Amino acid sequence: MRRIIMVLILGILLVGCFPSESSPSSELSQKQSPGPAESQNPEDVPWWKEAVFYEIFVRSFYDSDGDGIGDFDGITQKLDYLNDGDPATRTDLGITAIWLMPIHPSPSYHGYDVINYYGINHDYGTMDEFKNFLSEAHKRGIRVIIDLVLNHTSTQHPFFVDALRGATSDFHDWYIWSPTSQGAGWHSATGGDGELYYYGYFCGCMPDLNYENPDVTDQMEKVAEYWLETVGVDGFRVDAAKHLIEEEKAALNSPATHEWFNDFYLFYKNVNPAAYSVGEVAGSDARTISTYTGDQFDQIFNFEMASGVVNSVKGEATSSIKSAVTFTQNDMPDWNFGTFLTNHDQDRVMSVLGGKVEKAKIAAFILLTSPGTPYIYYGEEIGMQGRKPDELIRRPMQWTAGQFGGFSTSSPWQELDPAYVEVNVQNQFGAADSLLSTYQKLIAIRASQPALTLGEYLTVDSMNTGVYAFIRQKGSTNLLIVVNLTKNRIIDYALNAETLPLTEGVHDVSDIYSGTAGLPLTTQNDGFADYKPLEQLEPYTGYIFELVK
Repeated sequence: MRRIIMVLILGILLVGCFPSESSPSSELSQKQSPGPAESQNPEDVPWWKEAVFYEIFVRSFYDSDGDGIGDFDGITQKLDYLNDGDPATRTDLGITAIWLMPIHPSPSYHGYDVINYYGINHDYGTMDEFKNFLSEAHKRGIRVIIDLVLNHTSTQHPFFVDALRGATSDFHDWYIWSPTSQGAGWHSATGGDGELYYYGYFCGCMPDLNYENPDVTDQMEKVAEYWLETVGVDGFRVDAAKHLIEEEKAALNSPATHEWFNDFYLFYKNVNPAAYSVGEVAGSDARTISTYTGDQFDQIFNFEMASGVVNSVKGEATSSIKSAVTFTQNDMPDWNFGTFLTNHDQDRVMSVLGGKVEKAKIAAFILLTSPGTPYIYYGEEIGMQGRKPDELIRRPMQWTAGQFGGFSTSSPWQELDPAYVEVNVQNQFGAADSLLSTYQKLIAIRASQPALTLGEYLTVDSMNTGVYAFIRQKGSTNLLIVVNLTKNRIIDYALNAETLPLTEGVHDVSDIYSGTAGLPLTTQNDGFADYKPLEQLEPYTGYIFELVK
C-alpha cells in the first residue's frame, strides 16, 4: 500500500517536469492534440478493444529523403494508405492504431539496445518530424504506441558507461553485477574496480537494469510520463516483460516482476487514464498472460492463439486452433488480449504458409473475425515473405515493382525480397481478389460490426476437421463464422451448438462477406443441430453469416 500511495503522489508531482536522464531537445513543443482519436465510445469501451493495430519497423516502411532508410516523414506520407481519416472511403487499409518498433537512438539497426530514452533515432528524423507524424496520425483517428524497452539498455548508454567506473559511480547499482561469472547471461567488463561481470539476458550488448534499485524505477516512470504527457503518444508496447526482474526461484514471470508492473500500471494511468499498454510475454499460454492482464497491463499478446491459427491454416485442420481456444476459454474467457499471426521476431506468416495466398487470406479472415485486438505486421497484408535471420523478416516494404520497390530512390539499408516485382502494393491495390483487398474488406466489416470487436465468442462444433466455426454475439446480433480450411470443397459437414443464448425459431441467414444467402436456421432449446448454411463450402473460404430472427 505504501508503494502505491508513493507512486500516485509521484505521478502528481512529476506532471510537467522535465526528465533527468538528459536534456530534452529544444525542438519539443506542447503535447499534440490527438483530434478524432480522443473521441469517447458511447459505451465507455476502452479504445484499444475496438482498434486494429499495424506494426511498423520505421527503418523499413518508407524512405522520404533518399538515404535508403525509412523515416517518420515517410510514414506520414503513407498515412492515407493506412487510414485516410474518411470512413466513407474504401481505398485505405482501415487500421486505427500504429505500433512503432523502437524509435530511440541505438547502435543497432533494430533499436532494442537504447542509448537515450528521451531521444529520437536520427536515422528516422527529428523530434519535430516525429511530432508531425503523430499529429497527422491523430487527425486521421489513428492512435500511436511506441516500443518501451524496460528490461535493459545499451552498453553505450551513458548510465552503463558511467557505471563501469565502479562503486564510486552513482549509476553502478543501476545494473546487476557479480565479482565472478554466474554462468549463462553473465558478461565480463573491465572498469574502475577491475574485472567484473554484469548480467544481460539477451546479449552482452544489452545489460539488464536493476529494478531492486528504486532510482531505476523512478527514471523509467519519468520516461513513460515524458512520452505520454510531453510528446503525446497513446501508450506503449513493453518489450520482454517477463524478464524484468529475475529472482532465484523465478527467472521468468517472477512475483517481483508482477509487483513492479502493477505499480507501473497505476503510475501511467495516473498520468493518462486513456493510455494503453500491451506486454510481450513471448511464448506464454493464456493462463500465464492472464496473470498480467487488468492490473499490470491493459493487454498481453496471446502467442498461443497466434500459433493455433497459423498451424491450423497451414495444416488444413482445426486441431491446433481448437486446442488454443479451449485453453483461452478456460483461462481468459473475456478474450482481452492482443492477437496476431506472426511478428518481427518470427518467420513471416506467408513464408510459414508456403507462399500460398489463399491460405494467407484464411489466416487474415480468422484473425479479423475473432475476438481480441488484432495486430498486423507491416507487409503482411500484401503477402511479404521472410525467414530468419531477423534482418530478412524486417526487409523494406514493397510498394511498387519499380527500382528499390518504391521504398527509396537509393539502395535500401537491406536488400528487398526479389519477389517485390510481383508482390507489392501497387499490383494489389484495387484488385478484388488480392490479399490486400481481402484485408481491406475484412477490416471494414470488422469496423461496421460491433459483434466482431466486442461480441462474445460462442463455440460451434463443425463435425469436420477441415471446418472451423464459431458465433460472435453482441446484443441481438449473431454472426456465425464458418471457415473451410482445406483445398477441397466440403459437402460432408454439420454444425452443432448446444445451449447457446439464441432466440428460438427460424432465422434468415446471409453472408455479409460475399452477399450470398444461406439456408434458414431453426433454433430449439437455445441451440441447433446438423445445420448446413450452404450445401457446400468452397475451398479456402470464410463466411460471415448474419442470423436474423
